[in-house]
Amino acid sequence: MAVEIPPLLKPSRIRSRGGLLGECLAEFLGTFVLISFGCGVVAMAVAALPGSGRAATPTTIFLAAGDWLLITWGWALAVTFGIYVAGGVSGAHLNPAVTLAFAVRRKFPWVKVLPFWMSQVLGALAGAALVYLVYHDAINAFDAASSPPKVGGHTEATFSIFATFPAPYYHGGNWGPLIDQIVGTAFLVMFVVAVVDLRNTAVGSNLGPFVIGLAVAAIGMSYGANAGYAINPARDFGPRLLTWFTGWQSFAFPGNGAWFSNYFWIPIVGPLIGGVIGVLVYDLFIGDVLHARLQLGELPEPGRTRPTTDEP
Repeated sequence: MAVEIPPLLKPSRIRSRGGLLGECLAEFLGTFVLISFGCGVVAMAVAALPGSGRAATPTTIFLAAGDWLLITWGWALAVTFGIYVAGGVSGAHLNPAVTLAFAVRRKFPWVKVLPFWMSQVLGALAGAALVYLVYHDAINAFDAASSPPKVGGHTEATFSIFATFPAPYYHGGNWGPLIDQIVGTAFLVMFVVAVVDLRNTAVGSNLGPFVIGLAVAAIGMSYGANAGYAINPARDFGPRLLTWFTGWQSFAFPGNGAWFSNYFWIPIVGPLIGGVIGVLVYDLFIGDVLHARLQLGELPEPGRTRPTTDEP
């Protein structure tokens, strides 16, 4: 099928895309898809459904678990299709924490780390801009109908469409949200490396993105309410830049709200730490065992300590 599709550009103009440039373009587009649908589903839950008359009032959100399930499954599908779009070219990291973890333990070239990070952040910024373009009328209507406090005419609720902040029960503390982001991202990267590890019970290559999407859904359902489960520095920082440009001001930077302050760095630092921890934990408990078995030439049936033999 691929050989029957002519390129849009002349071959002489696309040769440079066969290397790092092409991988960065794939990371940009994959992250763009991720944020377009991820932030898009939050815009639906927060602003569009209430504003369109499909909720009890124009500002009614999160009255039932179904609202949260809408968001968790929306983000899961966003991740799935982002990986399907970019996976064949760049491996679809779509997340600086994944890129860093792969550089630390999967021989991903360090020289590519910064270009990948930049492409991911720009893709996230572009995806957030698309969501704002499509939903700005719903956002403005929600903000107008909402009570203060507001910053630049915008509320924390509409800010949550694009970026994250901690739950009130942290009382403005940073350690709780930071630990939350480390734990959530550690699980994410652990699941990613397990899915792509061909030595383990790896899924078929065409189902890998779907299973990783399920992992994101699981993290959102189990850990999401604490701090919005950014678990991806680009996912938070790119849209946060968009909100800063479009009027949310101090909500975005330095990340101040009614019960939190100077929060912007936590969804960046926490996931980067958590991603490295996740890959190290996987390799310590699983990867090294699989490596040892390959070195010994023994591949026992899972759950057994030695290969099975036929009974006489």
